[in-house]
Parts: sequence; C-alpha cells; structure tokens
Amino acid sequence: MTLRRANGVALAARPVLVSCLVTEIIMRPSARVLLADQDDRILLFRGSDGTWFTPGGGLDPGEPVEVAAARELREETGYLVTPENLGRVVAVGAGHWRGGWDGLLYYSVESYFFLRVTGFTVDTSGFTDHERRDIGEHRWWSVADLRTTGENVVPWGLVGLLERLHAGQPPADPVRLPWHHPEFAHLAAPEPH
Repeated sequence: MTLRRANGVALAARPVLVSCLVTEIIMRPSARVLLADQDDRILLFRGSDGTWFTPGGGLDPGEPVEVAAARELREETGYLVTPENLGRVVAVGAGHWRGGWDGLLYYSVESYFFLRVTGFTVDTSGFTDHERRDIGEHRWWSVADLRTTGENVVPWGLVGLLERLHAGQPPADPVRLPWHHPEFAHLAAPEPH
C-alpha cells in the first residue's frame, strides 16, 4: 500500500496500523441558569472535584430546554419560575465530560438562561441522591470574585457575559462559551477588566 500526499508524492510503501479505543458517548443536552441576586452576584454550586458550576442539568426525553431549566432550578434551589419568565437562551457551550456518579462519558450541549431574583434563600432539599453526594456547598459570587479566584469556575468566560447581563445588555444571539475540559484550560485565563 502506498500513501500519497495531495501533491502526489509517495509517503510510505508499507501498511500503517492504527489502534483506538472507542467508548460509547451519551448525548446529554442540558439547561442551566445564571441566577443573579439583587447585588449582581451569581449562584454557584461546588462539586466534589472542587469545580464551581451553575444550577441546571440534563433534559428529560422530549422536554423543551426552557422547561428543563425551570424544573432544574426548582429541584436544585427551591426557586419557582415559569419557563416563559426565563426569557431566551443567552449562552451555549458544548463538550464532553465524565459523570462523577456513574463514570460514563457524556457529550453535553448546554443552554444558559439568565434570571435575576431578590430576597431568595437557596433550598437544596430537592437534590437527587447523586447531587447530595457530589455537591458540597453553594455560594453567591460577585463578578470581582469570579475575576480574581484561583478556583475552577465553569462555564469559562462568565465574567464578560455577566457584565453585559448585569448592565441590561443581553446578547442578540447566544454567546458561545468555551468548554471547560482540561485540554482547553488555557481558555480559562482570567478575563481583563
């Protein structure tokens, strides 16, 4: 067998063996909420791996993304909102990750909504068993906190988006946020102010 470049030059005259391990990837569209309080702080949960992330989770089969976002917000924070009051998707992100509760490989397309609340106390009594195991705490973060933290906060690229949202300037089209996988860590560099 001869392999050729596009210009026709021979590259090799022997077979090349390629080995790969194929793992089943589970598609998991997700709905997440950037939940901001009256002081322009965003609610984040801390996972067992130390990563901070927004409320939200996977869509049930056939469930519209805005319905899933409202359901997840109720289950994870106790906050009740109708899907219509979430508005439209303000950001999206996509990539693969391994489930901490089952070890399986997932590919998520995450849709982010922005919602402002006032006088709200978080109630995590609706957590699933794996959320109770894997989520250690929650806290409200200011943009300044996010800009200066050394902790892993996902999605990456939140600071610029939150500054626009807090100023009442939602994007005309959903912003594409970089995926938060270790091979893309260089994209998580602190954002200038």
